[in-house]
Amino acid sequence: MLRLAPAGARTIVDMSYARHFLDFQGSNIPRAMQKLVATRLSPNFREAVTLCRDCPVPLPGDGDLLVRNRFVGVNASDINYSAGRYDPSVKTPFDVGFEGVGEVVALGLSASARYTVGQAVAYMAPGSFAEYTVVPARAAAPVASVKPEYVTVPVSGTTAYISLKELGGLSEGKTVLVTAAAGGTGQFAVQLAKKAKCHVIGTCSSGKKSAFLKSIGCDRPINYNAEHVGTVLKQEYPEGVDVVYESVGGAMFDLAVDALATKGRLIVIGFVSGYQTPTGLAPVRAGTLPAKLLKKSASVQGFFLNHYRSEYQAAVEHLLQMCADGDLVCEVDLGDLSAEGRFIGLESVFRAVDYMYMGKNTGKIVVELPHSVNSKL
Repeated sequence: MLRLAPAGARTIVDMSYARHFLDFQGSNIPRAMQKLVATRLSPNFREAVTLCRDCPVPLPGDGDLLVRNRFVGVNASDINYSAGRYDPSVKTPFDVGFEGVGEVVALGLSASARYTVGQAVAYMAPGSFAEYTVVPARAAAPVASVKPEYVTVPVSGTTAYISLKELGGLSEGKTVLVTAAAGGTGQFAVQLAKKAKCHVIGTCSSGKKSAFLKSIGCDRPINYNAEHVGTVLKQEYPEGVDVVYESVGGAMFDLAVDALATKGRLIVIGFVSGYQTPTGLAPVRAGTLPAKLLKKSASVQGFFLNHYRSEYQAAVEHLLQMCADGDLVCEVDLGDLSAEGRFIGLESVFRAVDYMYMGKNTGKIVVELPHSVNSKL
């Protein structure tokens, strides 16, 4: 059974007649949509991904929601996904995009136990770079309204929250270094470490970003285009840092390892500096790593969000509540200051990815998807 959103009423129809209903019975859901599809494997997003038009709108299964996307999030790892790095066996074509916020426009019978047509939701599920996405109900969370700030939570916020909670060992008085601190996930690591009463250092690339970091509680922003990160850490933190939340890789990773305190912990949540290379990696001084860790009884541990599914739902709900209550700054960058203006429409996802890799964004990059001219929604 499938619940749909026809004009003026909500109707239950048998799944076998669902497509007929979509086409001919006055539903608010159009027959076709646009979406982004990876048509070849490449870390060059523009080469890998194609904007496809007149794609059939998918049907939700019994436990699914059909979400009309209003805002979608751009992540550094979008190009890892389009390069096939997460699953070497993947074959093109496949849908891309990880997260979105929108309204439920249709849902399966089991999913209707918790959700209703017209409800606003945030979610993490493959294929968000589309006008409509089928989302398992378990991968969604209700939100008060459709607004871009909620897009910051499903991937970026939960990555920071779960990794620091499970691996960081944060406690009052510890020193925490956050790299790429003014980015989509770094902004949450800064705030959550401050809420744990830690002293927070954050690296960034401009004076504007330094000012933003100060505004969310960062004790010592380091603009690496004005100061040398390694020099600052040696001079101002001679005892080292207790926890590093590291997403840059390459030379920044090496500096962070050198800056670890005795029993320090470095959490690798990414290595964005290498993603655009053929291997996806930036060189590090790995040959000396065992000796450095042994000398300090320090550790390096990776964090991949998909391995923490059991903690995910509680984290999303907690962060969304903090966001709704105003206890968490959820900075979004909609591209208003970019050369061609605000990121609107699926075609602007390509610009948004470029914008991210040029280091222009402050906060989470979000693309707005306006109502389709073919949609009655």
